[in-house]
Amino acid sequence: MNINEIKKKARDKMKKSVDAVRNEIVRIRTGKATTVLLEGIKVECYGSKVPLKQIANIGVPEARLLLIQPWDKNLLSEIEKAIFQSDLGLTPNNDGKVIRLPIPPLTEERRKELVKLVKKLGEDGKIAIRNVRRECNDELKKGEKSGEFSEDETQRGMKKIQDITDEYIEKINLIIVEKEKEILEI
Repeated sequence: MNINEIKKKARDKMKKSVDAVRNEIVRIRTGKATTVLLEGIKVECYGSKVPLKQIANIGVPEARLLLIQPWDKNLLSEIEKAIFQSDLGLTPNNDGKVIRLPIPPLTEERRKELVKLVKKLGEDGKIAIRNVRRECNDELKKGEKSGEFSEDETQRGMKKIQDITDEYIEKINLIIVEKEKEILEI
């Protein structure tokens, strides 16, 4: 494996870590209604678990309200049950045609807890990125020992890997700052 392949591998894995952090952080409730909140919910439907968005139309008519309109009205109770079983902590209101999901405003204490959670998720992502860096540096050192790379090439490669690491850690920092601002906004 040459140095460019190692750098490409580092970029690919670090990008996946950033994407994973972004996907986790997006699901954190900020007091505003967004359809992303319901993305992980699966509903028991015709004998199998199906993602909610495949069996219902989900809308945001107001800043603090989600509206779920199933295509089959018989699924209303199953959708309601799936929302209760999720870890969202939201209470659905079923009127027989649609489900209204009010998003309550967050308390100050809850906001602080969410900020801590966001920072923890961000730190987990940074750890994953540092593990990729360590893995790639080990590959460079092995290549140097086996005579594949010179000492200078290895040092330049390790510096480039560090630059890539810094770039992706900065991306995670930006995601954290953005979400923190969103959570603390009233």
